[in-house]
Amino acid sequence: MTTSVSFEFFPPNTPVGVEKLKTVVQELGALAPQYFSVTYGAGGATRDKTLSAVMDIAAAGFEAAPHLSCVGSTREGIAGILSAYRAQHIRRVVALRGDLPSGTATAGEFRYASELVSFIRETQGPDWHIEVAAYPEVHPQQRYAAQDMRHFADKMKAGADGAITQFFFNADAYFHFVDEARKLGVTQPIVPGIMPFHNYGRIAQFAQRDGIDIPRWVQMKMEGFMDDAASIRAFGLDVITRLCERLIDGGAPGIHFYTLNQSALTLELCKRLGIGAKV
Repeated sequence: MTTSVSFEFFPPNTPVGVEKLKTVVQELGALAPQYFSVTYGAGGATRDKTLSAVMDIAAAGFEAAPHLSCVGSTREGIAGILSAYRAQHIRRVVALRGDLPSGTATAGEFRYASELVSFIRETQGPDWHIEVAAYPEVHPQQRYAAQDMRHFADKMKAGADGAITQFFFNADAYFHFVDEARKLGVTQPIVPGIMPFHNYGRIAQFAQRDGIDIPRWVQMKMEGFMDDAASIRAFGLDVITRLCERLIDGGAPGIHFYTLNQSALTLELCKRLGIGAKV
């Protein structure tokens, strides 16, 4: 059975970044991914840049999935964005609640991602493929795991086609999350999101911010390497390869890589795992 793969980017801020991303798209496109997703800044801060990146991906012949955020959004605004995507033959979207930008007190007309999913289904019809977010180690702003799981089930019941998880390093957390979701009647695929160790310090900051557990033995090894970039890269690849192997062996429906707009580590991981087209 072939494991599907997808990749996530953030919208570049500079002309150099735009050109670099085009190259990365071509490099990762050789793996025949299901789609490329493009993030959406807090409060829609990168809306135009997200649209531009999505258009470039589509123009290169690949399926693109822009993120959509509830925060700071109106029904009219979301309808306008979806209309623009429809005109460009984009039919896949990642629907999120999103994070409030600094200094913002209001969330907009949608309180939860489930409301955004319902709105898309009710106003746009069935021809959109909607992904939502999942949190195997519980959403960082949610105190209770059971409540977080109910919110996730609500999103799926509202009409989502599938889910992509926040990145994690504990396979058991993913398998437990999937089991709990199935108990609540969720039948759609839940794809694990994987973050290669592009930069250990930066990834550790992300993990601490979002309540993601990096196993202590991994932390100690990484910190012990100090500035030995070659050892950090090799060890990080081994850790993530083993994580992905366990997920695939356990029945994960695919792998979604958070690329940070880089290709080298992801290409190497996919080569090791034998997923995607041969490169």
